[in-house]
Amino acid sequence: MNIDLAFYWRLFLNRLPIMLAFVLVFSSLGVITALKLPETYATSASLLVEEPQIPDRMVASTVQTDANEQLDIIQQKLLTRANLIDMANEFRVFRDIGEMNPDTVFREMRAATSIKKSAGRNRATVMTISFEGRSGRVAANVVNEMVTLALAENTTLRMSRAENTLDFFQQEVRRLGEQLDQQSADIAIFKSQNAAALPEEQRYRLDRINLLQERLAQLERDRDGIETQRSELVRVYESTGQLRRAQDNRPRSSEEARLAAAKVELEQARLIYSDTHPRMTQLLTRVERLEKAVQDQIAADNTDGSGNSDGTGTTESMLYRTTLADIDTRAEIIADEITRVQGEIEELKQANAQSAANGIELAGLERDYVNIQNRYNAALNNLNAAQVSERIESTAQGQRITVIENASVPQFPSGPNRPLIAMMGAMAGMGLAAGYFVLLELLNRAIRRPAELQSKFDIIPIAVIPYMESARQKQIRRITRVTVTLGVLVIVPLALWYIDTNYIPLELVVQKGLSRLGIG
Repeated sequence: MNIDLAFYWRLFLNRLPIMLAFVLVFSSLGVITALKLPETYATSASLLVEEPQIPDRMVASTVQTDANEQLDIIQQKLLTRANLIDMANEFRVFRDIGEMNPDTVFREMRAATSIKKSAGRNRATVMTISFEGRSGRVAANVVNEMVTLALAENTTLRMSRAENTLDFFQQEVRRLGEQLDQQSADIAIFKSQNAAALPEEQRYRLDRINLLQERLAQLERDRDGIETQRSELVRVYESTGQLRRAQDNRPRSSEEARLAAAKVELEQARLIYSDTHPRMTQLLTRVERLEKAVQDQIAADNTDGSGNSDGTGTTESMLYRTTLADIDTRAEIIADEITRVQGEIEELKQANAQSAANGIELAGLERDYVNIQNRYNAALNNLNAAQVSERIESTAQGQRITVIENASVPQFPSGPNRPLIAMMGAMAGMGLAAGYFVLLELLNRAIRRPAELQSKFDIIPIAVIPYMESARQKQIRRITRVTVTLGVLVIVPLALWYIDTNYIPLELVVQKGLSRLGIG
């Protein structure tokens, strides 16, 4: 494709005044902005995240915050709206801050502040805080204030977490301790209410039942023996009127036999009951009564053997009645004892039957007690760790942030980059001029060359007669072009100077324009 350079050169010359106006306007704006922008000063400070002074393998802190996470939290709190506006007002960061609205102050402070972090594997974690202000003192004051806030925020963050953890476990230990006491009281109340049917005494009750059953069998045998003895006594006395014949074949009297049996029963009772038990009292009284009866009988026998026969019938009758009364008393005592033993056996059996249900409920209470005890022990261990951690943080022995380098007052300005600003203005003007030229070409649909005629109508013209200008028309066109170009070169700078002097500084116009575009 052949490009008609001569044609485009003529177009360039024709559009040169307007394109030159674009270049002049934006170049002038760039130069004026570069010259009039105030000097700025930048300074920075560096912070280092140090590892804990006490290794975690010895005492682990409860504040487990990653260094990067900790710096991110500090950065977000430093750049809050309230902090930035307060620092701007305190240090008079902007000359006309009294006339600026809070949104503008916040936006300008965020734009002037730079916080960078550097970290990596086997590398120290460092935060760099930078600020660019209208003077070196202002910049240094703002950076040092941010450093102070960062250190205070780090201390507050770690201390608050350690104290909150300690407070939580203190409350947890107190709460679980109260639950433990309540559960202990519930178990004690349950055991007192079911003292006769506790599962841990079931073995004793079974042994007691076996013992009582043996005792019951012995009592029943004694009762049968007494009943047999009474029947035999009544039969002999009614048939003979005497008691001796019933006792001729016995080596000892009935009183002596009953006394021996009573002593045996007393010895057996001593294995079961204490000396103050009612049963023991009854047996002791009975033995004493039988001993007295035996002594009286011996005395009566001695009297009969001496030949005094006047009261023989009376003595036999009294002895018969006494013996029957003694046998009946003994039978009543044995019957009462059988009833008592049977009742106690029944109570023990009911207690064993109820102990199964009580065992299930008691096991549940004790299981809850053990669970609470385990949680209490765990909370107590965590409380001890939280107390140590709080001590570590209060003495600054844990992870901490230290200042490597404070912000110093810069002696030389860091900006603005005036050549770059002027160059950017000129490049913007040339870009708009080139855009203007290209846009006109894209929008122009007129046929100006034989090549366009051939391409649009698909014909090959035999000859093309161009527009013929006279010498006067050529001269007028050249004079007009030169006049407009000179006018642009003179009028545009003068207009910009007039606007900058009498209406609004051009650097403010540039700044507002860049802000509207989002790049200022």
